[in-house]
Amino acid sequence: MSLTSASPMDAARDAKSASHVLATLPPAARNDALGAIHAALAAGRDEILAANARDLEAARQQAADGQPLSQSLVSRLDLGRKGKFEDMLKGILDVRDLEDPVGKVTLRTRLDEGLDLERVTCPIGVLLIIFEARPEVIANIASLAVKSGNSAILKGGKESTESFKAISKVISEALTKTQVPNGAIQLVTTRDVIPQLLDLDQYIDLVIPRGGNELVRYIKSSTKIPVLGHADGLCSMFLEQSADPKMAADVIVDSKTNYPAACNSLETLLVQESALDTLFPAAAEALLSKGVLLRCDAKSKTALGKTSFAAQHSDKIVDAKDADFDTEFLALELAVKTVSGLEEAVAHINTHGSKHTDAILTASQELAERFMNSVDAAGTYWNASTRMADGMRYGFGTEVGISTNKIHSRGPVGLEGLMIYKYKIRGRGQVAGSYGEGDGKKPFLHERLPL
Repeated sequence: MSLTSASPMDAARDAKSASHVLATLPPAARNDALGAIHAALAAGRDEILAANARDLEAARQQAADGQPLSQSLVSRLDLGRKGKFEDMLKGILDVRDLEDPVGKVTLRTRLDEGLDLERVTCPIGVLLIIFEARPEVIANIASLAVKSGNSAILKGGKESTESFKAISKVISEALTKTQVPNGAIQLVTTRDVIPQLLDLDQYIDLVIPRGGNELVRYIKSSTKIPVLGHADGLCSMFLEQSADPKMAADVIVDSKTNYPAACNSLETLLVQESALDTLFPAAAEALLSKGVLLRCDAKSKTALGKTSFAAQHSDKIVDAKDADFDTEFLALELAVKTVSGLEEAVAHINTHGSKHTDAILTASQELAERFMNSVDAAGTYWNASTRMADGMRYGFGTEVGISTNKIHSRGPVGLEGLMIYKYKIRGRGQVAGSYGEGDGKKPFLHERLPL
């Protein structure tokens, strides 16, 4: 990895050249590089956290100067929060220990005797990752890129400058002792170069934005390079009348409060009308006890008005506005809407959701399957927290991000999402003109062969 102030063109050229080398390294060489990265980051923990503390202090000073960062962004910035550093380290080893994704044969067909076709997995090439505030992204991306044989150019936000530099320095020194080319992982330090990078479609193969809605929408509208990512994490949950009360409350509370600033946190709770007086009060009381502000429609607010706890939480139960059901709060706020049943819940999610992750709480397998098949999202869950939408939790080691795309990759994107494929044909001098219909022409065998 290199900290580079090179021009975007030079950085992209170096990354492209390095990608050709990295893609041909044996699995052992790529795994050794990941081991070196892990060891170096573990040894450099104090230095990195000290740099991260300087970023946090700068954010606080910015707030004191009247230019506050959002609370969700500050939360993402803090590398020392709740074992985040340990999770970053564990993710590197988890990725290292996964099956090698490069060169896997996924299709074999005998076109003719002595003419065999194979479809083989291969790296995408050069990834451009543009991100805000998340220092651990550098280690995540570096690990996944090296393991998958891809080069990566990283451009981070100014909020995490000190953290980025410290992590990059440690990784760079570790990689000098491996076979991974220096240009394979680059952190661009030059300011205001994103527009130039987005123009380099001849060298960069995929852009992965990691940040807020505004950043992602800007990137998607500013480049010809394919973009993998999501603009919003507007996750919804449908509380159906047959759900187990305790289970439902536990899952709803975890989905909203486990990490409110995450893109997979719950933003809208849809309550079946017949569950307003039976299931909803327990879930609402649990949410209120965690400090969650409930933005309720008229029916759900009326239901809470009948409870014994509503009066003491009156400041946390407010009237919902239409815009609340299209809002990613990224905070301890939740929109609540009453629906008649499954069909209305699905219609609401498919209209207002962001195709990220949505869930149903129900005792009915039939309704759960209908919900999961009907909702248009990258992840659809039955009786599980939306916070499960995560590459580490899926067993991917870590992730480069969560995609709501309809092609290539969807959901948490790990190693598999960073691979494409190529076709290989092994022949004996055959020519296309020999095959077809008519005199002197040969038919193809098209015989499927075992992998």
